[in-house]
Amino acid sequence: MRFHSPQKLRTIADLIGAKFVGPEDFEVLGSNEIHMVKPGEIVFVNHPKYYDKALQSAATIILIDKEVECPEGKALLVSDDPFRDFNAINTHFTRIYNFTEELHDVEIGEGTRIHPSAVIGNNVKIGKNTLIFPNVVIGDRTEIGDHVIIQSNTVLGGDAFYYRKLNGNFDRLISVGNVVIENNVEIGNGCTIDRGVTDSTIIGEGSVLDNQIQIGHDTIIGKKCLIASQVGIAGCCVIGDEVTLWGQVGIASGNKIESGSVLLGKTGVNRDLEKGTYIGMFAEDFKTYLKKEVKLRRL
Repeated sequence: MRFHSPQKLRTIADLIGAKFVGPEDFEVLGSNEIHMVKPGEIVFVNHPKYYDKALQSAATIILIDKEVECPEGKALLVSDDPFRDFNAINTHFTRIYNFTEELHDVEIGEGTRIHPSAVIGNNVKIGKNTLIFPNVVIGDRTEIGDHVIIQSNTVLGGDAFYYRKLNGNFDRLISVGNVVIENNVEIGNGCTIDRGVTDSTIIGEGSVLDNQIQIGHDTIIGKKCLIASQVGIAGCCVIGDEVTLWGQVGIASGNKIESGSVLLGKTGVNRDLEKGTYIGMFAEDFKTYLKKEVKLRRL
């Protein structure tokens, strides 16, 4: 998430009541979670296991729960609860409406048709010649391109599934990102596409999604992908261009699928995959799988 205007380190520190390490006028451009963070942005870390990853990431400002040596060219915000304060920063700069106020500010392109039963949040942009079916829900800040089809009961821009355990309960990381649907995308019935925590969940141009597909926060789907029914993709995945995912494929968070790959039905993915055709619970190369099956049958 980029702030509307650059902020100073002291301003952010005062906002959350944190100690800062670095020049008080150190520039802060926004915030982001670890998989998506860019220079000028804040990332939070609240466990020693991930200190090095956060400190060595592209983040320029690290919101951390312990005083550590600050890398050159970066700054620290030292907090007793970085998770809480990350939420405080994000919701200070991005207001959360969740359909409780009908302020709208919606842009709709020429030739677009929206069924009266569709529900549209605030600050939404919809391009030209797009068709939105009954009971579609479009969350705040969603951006939809031209010549898009969104079929019934699909939800764009729901909250990210991102929690921590706190005092025996689950505490949500508040989602202030959005969903971006590029031109010529078709989305089937009953799909759910979560908005980014602090960035964008993106469906690339020309991609086609079947019914009942779940796509997690901050995931990027490439151009001209074909995704069959009941596929589940966790957050922060990157799916290349022209990838085919057949029914009930499941992809764990943070994994990358190279362009041109094919994942056959019920394939499970728990690692990055190079271009190829895969099958099975642990995404086995399809030709290797067939050879193994032949040997087993000959035993």
